[in-house]
Amino acid sequence: MANRLAESTSPYLLQHADNPVDWYEWGEEAFALAQSLDRPILLSVGYAACHWCHVMAHESFEDPVTAAYMNDHFVNVKVDREERPDVDAVYMQATQAMTGHGGWPMTCVLTPTGEPFFAGTYFPPEPRQGMPAFTQILQALAEAWRTRRSDVLGASREAVEHLRTKSAISSTPVDAAALDGAVELLATQFDGTAGGFGGSPKFPPTMVLEFLLRQYARSGDERSVAMARRTADSMARGGIYDQLGGGFARYSVDRFWRVPHFEKMLYDNAQLVRFYLHVARTGEAGQAAQSERIARETADFLLAELATSEGGFASALDADSADEAGDVHEGTYYVWNRDQLIDVLGPADGPWAADVLAVTPEGTFERGYSTLQLPADPDDPGRWSSIRARLLEARSKRSRPARDDKVVAAWNGLAISALAEASVVLDEPRYAEAAVAAAELLVSVHRAGSDGFVRTSRHGVPGRSAAVLEDYGCVADAFLAVLGITGDAVWLERARGILNRALEHFADGDGGFFDTADDAEALVVRPQDPSDNAHPSGTSALLHALVAFAALTGERRYRDAAEAGLGRLSTLIERAPRFAGWSMTAAEAMVAGPMEVAIVGVDGPERRALHRAALALDGSAVVVAGEAGLDIPLFRDRTEIDGKPAAYVCRDFVCDLPVTEPRSLGTPAG
Repeated sequence: MANRLAESTSPYLLQHADNPVDWYEWGEEAFALAQSLDRPILLSVGYAACHWCHVMAHESFEDPVTAAYMNDHFVNVKVDREERPDVDAVYMQATQAMTGHGGWPMTCVLTPTGEPFFAGTYFPPEPRQGMPAFTQILQALAEAWRTRRSDVLGASREAVEHLRTKSAISSTPVDAAALDGAVELLATQFDGTAGGFGGSPKFPPTMVLEFLLRQYARSGDERSVAMARRTADSMARGGIYDQLGGGFARYSVDRFWRVPHFEKMLYDNAQLVRFYLHVARTGEAGQAAQSERIARETADFLLAELATSEGGFASALDADSADEAGDVHEGTYYVWNRDQLIDVLGPADGPWAADVLAVTPEGTFERGYSTLQLPADPDDPGRWSSIRARLLEARSKRSRPARDDKVVAAWNGLAISALAEASVVLDEPRYAEAAVAAAELLVSVHRAGSDGFVRTSRHGVPGRSAAVLEDYGCVADAFLAVLGITGDAVWLERARGILNRALEHFADGDGGFFDTADDAEALVVRPQDPSDNAHPSGTSALLHALVAFAALTGERRYRDAAEAGLGRLSTLIERAPRFAGWSMTAAEAMVAGPMEVAIVGVDGPERRALHRAALALDGSAVVVAGEAGLDIPLFRDRTEIDGKPAAYVCRDFVCDLPVTEPRSLGTPAG
């Protein structure tokens, strides 16, 4: 059997390269074979850090008997959802329509031309809790394909018709009243005890929280900032946050943020760096200090754990790792029991640490282990600092979780934007260096043609999948963030090229945007989902970049495109604001102007102090620091004042008098 996954740039596909299943990558070869053999395609979609993907792989894909049946009756295709979000989006929509829910691993069975006629998620090797065994599913589907072909094809036609059905779309301007109305609805869904929205499981609602901070900055609505602060504090103190090494897990299985699903994703942590920076500037000194600490520790986590040797950032850390006996469990690297704490810290510090970190005798997780929480600030900060360092050192000797080291363009864009801002707010030059290095990697490795992109790379080798709209939006926004900290106009022109290609090749003709380009591989339907999930949708990412670019250049076509795209989202914002957080944040920027700030002068402490103060003015502000003569419209005719760096605060290129003192820039806001 040929090992077709061995040359993949996807760590997830490489995890399956030695399966007895005769896997193919998504592509013409698999579909041509399915048609020639007259077999259905079994499509399995997951990602490298997915716990249940590993479980199903071990139970079914590594089983020779199951694999033999798959090989004899199906053409088997393995897809990394992070590498091919377009494929994932199409068949996840089908899965949700057919089953009422979705998730990964996703298992779909398709006709040889790609139409789905069966969909599900995880299936066990034996019947369990009302679920049929995976082999039972396979046998029933193979029999249906052989004996009830007309029924199967009818089901596939119905599925595709459903996928192609578009909801009625409004095109109403999203104004301040609409955004205030979204807060009213969000307040009814807010968990006032634990923070966040709804029950369990809970994902960090970062984009919604960012919107609430922007809405508070504009309106002074105390409910908005209270929801953001409460959630920030609860997450920072819970087990979802790595109290030793920094960084957040993907989600919490409970409403109180105590027990996470332990994989750590680049996109979550990049967004959370910025969110905690923004919470810190809303006042309340105690939480401001905690939020700055969380932002710094999470940024340090990005550099320590996810940075690649080529200058980019890896996608994720796995949830699973081996214990001392070699058995693999979820969370092994992160959880502790009281005996382990005493072994590392001794009989005096061990029990104290257990109390501080909510490690109980019976355990708060599985097998008697506890996640580490920080319900209250320790009464002895010096002792806590020493204990944290010792526990971190001891943990470093454990078997580490695997790392998905592919570089995803969009998520690196999020990391670049976060680190660029953190470098200024936290006065940390190494964050700026990391941001610029990652941006340069995207230019040198991910560029395809003049302004096109590939979505992923690994070890400096570009992948084969074309970038999707999310990549274009996040990367353009990141390039503008790099312009903001370097004052190098080349980043403005690079962003321009990306945005021009997005407007030309992703627009749907009605003001909205498809998720794939018009010259990309054609799927059974062309995906178009403007709702935010764990990371920004392509549409919302693009809106941010368009608004910022228009603010820097004064070129109206980009602002007009953003306003038209936002208008298409008015129904989503009105009915389901939890899935429109980043679009609403862009809308707040439009309502605010946004403010444009040029910090003009030679780099040094005075210019950096002005830059920090400018970022604290308004979360929507677009800020660029550079020397006089910088070749961008915002800097035209702007100079230093009396030999000192000066800040020009403008809206629509109409500016206040320049100031040279940070305190003269105004009162910090959300």
